[in-house]
Amino acid sequence: MSGSWGNNLKLAIFGESHGEAIGITMSGLPSGVSLDLEEINRELQRRAPGKSPLATARKEADIPEILSGLYRGKTTGTPLCAVIRNGDAHSKDYDTVPDLMRPGHGDYPGSVRYQGFNDPRGGGHFSGRLTAPIVFAGAVCKQILALQGVHVGAHIESIGRIRDLSFGECPTDADLLARLGTDELPLLDASCGEAMAKAILDAKAEGDSVGGVVECMVLGLEAGVGEPFFDSVESTLSHLLFSIPGVKGVAFGLGFDTTLRTGSACNDTYYFEGEKVKTHTNNCGGVTGGITNGMPVVFRAAIRPTASIAKLQDTVSLCQGKDAVLSVTGRHDPCIVPRAVPVIEAVAAIGILELVMEGKACRI
Repeated sequence: MSGSWGNNLKLAIFGESHGEAIGITMSGLPSGVSLDLEEINRELQRRAPGKSPLATARKEADIPEILSGLYRGKTTGTPLCAVIRNGDAHSKDYDTVPDLMRPGHGDYPGSVRYQGFNDPRGGGHFSGRLTAPIVFAGAVCKQILALQGVHVGAHIESIGRIRDLSFGECPTDADLLARLGTDELPLLDASCGEAMAKAILDAKAEGDSVGGVVECMVLGLEAGVGEPFFDSVESTLSHLLFSIPGVKGVAFGLGFDTTLRTGSACNDTYYFEGEKVKTHTNNCGGVTGGITNGMPVVFRAAIRPTASIAKLQDTVSLCQGKDAVLSVTGRHDPCIVPRAVPVIEAVAAIGILELVMEGKACRI
């Protein structure tokens, strides 16, 4: 089972949703970087469950224990390893999972791929619970990027059919991105928060779920980061984004809306601002030819409605070899979008730091 990623910055996640612990090992970090552990904990609490009626009732402290790679508050340059203990697993909620395949989950393909030996409780290694150590890694990468003037932030662009503003519709700076990271529902237009919360709670009351879109921005990147083709900014970030359970679509800049325009309406035309080259628009999302062009990198991630719902659904019983029906029990988010925001930010920071490190290595 693949749980590793990266070239210059190497990550390896481990654990299962209802196992003893989950965690991550990060290799390739520079030495001597001071880490703000309180800020890392704050990032993890943004994603942590059990803190809002809009999320699952499962309560986890999600406090990381750093086992190696940090000495006197600074990175040593050796692998940084952190574990997060699981303390509120209700494994009995999943007694039927080895037999009844939950629609929308990895139960059936996972059972086939691993011949029934995978841990099915809470989704096991397929679970969104594994995004907690990814947020830890992203928080570390954010701090390293901030030293270079690069900042990452995201907001909920939509939940169901309720839409927030987009980054392109309002002024953006590092302070705005930081402010978004303090809100339960990070929005550019706070007035749509009540309607979004109602949509989530209405779905919850009906035993159903809703999805949405997260828009993310990376500010402060100079032109020239990335490679064409296989190591482009888009392909690197997309690889990580599609590793997040529930992400079903990724688009940079205008994305699919470019198909509705002509080339002259899509192209970002250049101009000089002092000695810096800028573009009048940012339709390509800050990336052309797979490489950053100095404008903010902007992308969207489409997040499906939570697969675990209480409504009766058709399924199959593997043990009996016949059709069946299933109502998923246990504690689940009626909408994973709010808790996905820090995860989207985390993988963006991880991917951008990898690309920055690659660029520096190529110039040595």
